[in-house]
Amino acid sequence: MTTNDNADPRLQKLERWIAGLPGPDVVRIAPASADASFRRYFRVTRDGATQIAMDAPPERESLDAWLRIVRILAATGVHVPSVVAVDTEQGFVLMGDLGRQHYLEALGHGADPGPLYADAIDALVKLQSGDPAEAAELPGYDRELLMREMELFPEWFLSRHLSLAPDDGERATIAAAFEFLSDEALAQPVVLVHRDYHSRNLLVRPEGNPGIVDFQDAVRGPISYDLVSLLKDCYVVWPQTQLLAWLDRYRERAAAAGLDAGRDRAEFLCWFDRMGLQRHLKVLGIFARLWHRDGKAGYLGDLPRVLDYTLEATAAVPELAEFDAYLRRAVVPAFTSVARRPGHAR
Repeated sequence: MTTNDNADPRLQKLERWIAGLPGPDVVRIAPASADASFRRYFRVTRDGATQIAMDAPPERESLDAWLRIVRILAATGVHVPSVVAVDTEQGFVLMGDLGRQHYLEALGHGADPGPLYADAIDALVKLQSGDPAEAAELPGYDRELLMREMELFPEWFLSRHLSLAPDDGERATIAAAFEFLSDEALAQPVVLVHRDYHSRNLLVRPEGNPGIVDFQDAVRGPISYDLVSLLKDCYVVWPQTQLLAWLDRYRERAAAAGLDAGRDRAEFLCWFDRMGLQRHLKVLGIFARLWHRDGKAGYLGDLPRVLDYTLEATAAVPELAEFDAYLRRAVVPAFTSVARRPGHAR
């Protein structure tokens, strides 16, 4: 068996655990991917076939949510990993291998986005229209969670990343925007929400496309959330005409499945844009936190794209005129200044 780091104690434990499972001898264990959490993934090769091993340190990551949600998602008919073996005490899972190439990588190599996104939209509708009794096991995307997510924006993006200290009036403006966006999100129809349904979590497959991963934070929440994740992706931007064409495909498929996708495109687009703003404020905070707290600089290069999405949305919502003015007056200049500093990680 070969690995990349025999000095890694948890990897050694993982190797021993896999070696003790039924099946052919392990030929190789190599890093497959990592994500924004403390989980790590390894590709296990044995007898010419591959599987994926997940290392989720028990003191950092609970496997309970992952195992519950993979069962719920599998019941909807979407393509998620099959579970081969689990050791909850050590924090290990051995699962089926859904593939090596995610959507973002495929797009970077010139793949036609049309079929990929048609499949992703159809799979999303399938995911959302599963058995309500199964989805009822998930926590709700309630006001507390929506607000807690948005609070990452002032804490990590404004204060820590940009060194901004909003005054009393600015804090009131931010708070009013958060309340408005929470109200808007909670007014939408409720479905199963993956919460990270985007190009880095969708794997290209010849059959059963896409393979869906990183679903452990799933909840019951606003119907537009996952479509926002897909079409206003933090890692790739689509022309508005293409975005609207995909949005229309989604609404057509959703209506056929009995989902409430709004009276018309205008109403759904309103849901979509305002939900997107909530998500992107959260993401600005998360990406800043990944750098300042966790030392992960890889997401800093995506901040301009996410801030552009944010400004596009605030400019289009009259109720957020004061918040939009604050962003343009204080946040944009501070962001530009930080990005130009010598040695700033990108």
